[in-house]
Amino acid sequence: MANYRIGVIGHTGRGNYGHGIDTVWAHVPNCEVVAVSDPNEAGRAAAQKRLEANQAYSDYRKMLADEQLDIVAICPRWLDQHHDMVLEAAEGGLHIYMEKPFCRTLAEADAMVAACKQNLIKLAIAHQTRYSPTLRVIKELIENGKIGQVLELRGRGKEDRRGGGEDLWVLGSHVFNMMQFFGGEPEWCFAQAFQDGSPIGKGDVYEGNEGIGPLAANSLHATYGMQDGITGYFASTKDAGQGARFALQIYGSKGVIDIKTGYRPLAYLLEDPNWCPGRSGAAWQRVTSAGLGKPEPVKDTSLHAGNVAACVDLLAAIQEDRLPECNMFEARTTVEMIAGVFESHRQSVPVTIPLKQRKNPLTLLTK
Repeated sequence: MANYRIGVIGHTGRGNYGHGIDTVWAHVPNCEVVAVSDPNEAGRAAAQKRLEANQAYSDYRKMLADEQLDIVAICPRWLDQHHDMVLEAAEGGLHIYMEKPFCRTLAEADAMVAACKQNLIKLAIAHQTRYSPTLRVIKELIENGKIGQVLELRGRGKEDRRGGGEDLWVLGSHVFNMMQFFGGEPEWCFAQAFQDGSPIGKGDVYEGNEGIGPLAANSLHATYGMQDGITGYFASTKDAGQGARFALQIYGSKGVIDIKTGYRPLAYLLEDPNWCPGRSGAAWQRVTSAGLGKPEPVKDTSLHAGNVAACVDLLAAIQEDRLPECNMFEARTTVEMIAGVFESHRQSVPVTIPLKQRKNPLTLLTK
């Protein structure tokens, strides 16, 4: 296996270094962080020491130009920087592991995908759940008919102080990525968004946190038409859950599967067409990466372990010339599902996915 030189892009005070996107490389075979960039002087010094990088830069563009890198870690959580960073890395011929969500708009997503395709770049995104072997076990259970015909996918965000639009972006992205894994491509979306019980309008739009851009709504609900006749649902209301229901449920004609997020997610199967153990006497059974009803064999279930799995998969994708497990196309579809909520609300009709309109729909509200 080749040795890979890694450049880390961070921005202290504007998304920092994400969820361990910088420190993961010390635990990935044949990888070495050789340089880090951060416009913040104190943050840059701390990152250089933490990562044991030889060089530190105030401008990531100079780092990408001066260092002989193979892979770039795009760490900031703030979305307003992702588009420019990806384009700069792709045009420099560098593969990418990056924090989610992908970017702010579908126009940005289209440009990022085009740049990576043109330059033959492998881009992996940090939806850690997507790399979990537990998901493949669940998919096999579904394919073997354990819950019968899949009818519905239901997800909710954390529904804390960010409930509504911010929750849709920040936590909903994980749920939508799982929806796509189990339900295939979304084909349409019908949604409504509310502020304190009233449909959102132009006056409710504000600048979102973490560089999201124009944002609105403290409550919303959306319905998606997925492939094979499956219907997907997502909803979030501010201060209505505090993370209790942050998960995806897969409802079938013979039972239900409940999946939390994470590299080794808590997952359970209920073999009950009533979807109610109180009526049938059926019991929930744990699903792990080892199978149904078996203990989880892997002790490290952390977010860090998910990052390691994602980066190992990225290296394999580079060597095998294939897409990473969670790739730029899936990342763009997640943005489609988020934007579809506000576009459907704006038009008051179901909208076809991919969306024809590639701007942030909230910038087009007229009243």
